[in-house]
Amino acid sequence: RARVSGVIRSVTFRPREGVPALEAELYDGSGTLVLVWLGRREIAGVVPGRRLKAEGLVCLVDGKRTVFNPGYELRPRPGE
Repeated sequence: RARVSGVIRSVTFRPREGVPALEAELYDGSGTLVLVWLGRREIAGVVPGRRLKAEGLVCLVDGKRTVFNPGYELRPRPGE
């Protein structure tokens, strides 16, 4: 399990095996983590540039560190 805070670099709707899936790339300053929410097309507030804290079980998918259906907390943007 891992708990990571960072900034969302990109958000993509990418179905997996016929199931809707929202993918976000989270960057924490040392590397990236792909967050995948299965069954979701969008999540309010999960947008590029947003700070986010995520937690879940990390696995390797196509050589990328990935967390499926992570717990998450949106963090305030500077000035909020």
